Amino acid sequence: MRKLLVAVCLLALPSAAAAQDGSIEGTVTDDTGGVLPGVTVEASSAVLPAGPRVTVTDIEGRYALTELAAGNYAVTFSLPGFERADRDVELTAGLAAMVDVDLRVGGLFEEVTVSVTGTAIEAP
Repeated sequence: MRKLLVAVCLLALPSAAAAQDGSIEGTVTDDTGGVLPGVTVEASSAVLPAGPRVTVTDIEGRYALTELAAGNYAVTFSLPGFERADRDVELTAGLAAMVDVDLRVGGLFEEVTVSVTGTAIEAP
């Protein structure tokens, strides 16, 4: 009976550990309150041994980075045509950090390169 109890406890450990994971989630909108699909959301932290976690907002501007270990995260939000937003998030084990972000329209830049080829005309 004792061995069975030990085996059940050992099997329960991974699910108990998973219950301690947290998440970072929220909605990304523009400065008028309109939702922004397609925003890249990247979370970096020293507690992520495999490197940054990345997701993209859905059609309703929502995102979720799940199964994250507790710790400090640097989260960036980027979409072409908008200014990038950066947030620092302290994630507590077993909790969801709600991080809603408003992105401002960025400056639109266009680069034009003019090349002129021809021959020089010499004056007599």
